Amino acid sequence: MSSLLPARSVAVAEALAAAGVTGEILVLPDSARTAAEAAAALGCEVGAIANSLVFTCDGEPLLVMTSGAHRVDTAHLAAELGAGRITRASADQVREATGQAIGGVAPTRHPAPLRTVVDTALRQYEVLWAAAGHPHTVVPMTYQELLRVTGGAATAVVPPSEPSAAADG
Repeated sequence: MSSLLPARSVAVAEALAAAGVTGEILVLPDSARTAAEAAAALGCEVGAIANSLVFTCDGEPLLVMTSGAHRVDTAHLAAELGAGRITRASADQVREATGQAIGGVAPTRHPAPLRTVVDTALRQYEVLWAAAGHPHTVVPMTYQELLRVTGGAATAVVPPSEPSAAADG
């Protein structure tokens, strides 16, 4: 583990290693706060970026690991989960739920377990890239590793007929 990693990324690396994820965290020279920035820096498809988005669902935080290729359809997701309204969490709510800042939220190493869903659209990629606790750090993993690390439920976050739209990260 590199001593050059930010402290939050060191904690994420430890949690990933404990979960058996073998990919090493990379420190990018520029911010990877959005899926487009991360994909450009990594030279991969934007869809292979596993965005960590925090929402509020029935009054509780919900982590959605979604493909960077589209936006989460909150009405569709609420129906999939049998939940009430799902809304985007504020920056303060994100930090409170995850201990991390928007743009760097890792799929793991949060203060308490978070209800998590993992976008089924991510299955098509051999390697996914997720934030690693800081806006300049990312980590590669497989879809199965992402499911295991998050304890998340594989869930379609957009209707099957919806064309992909540019993601906002």
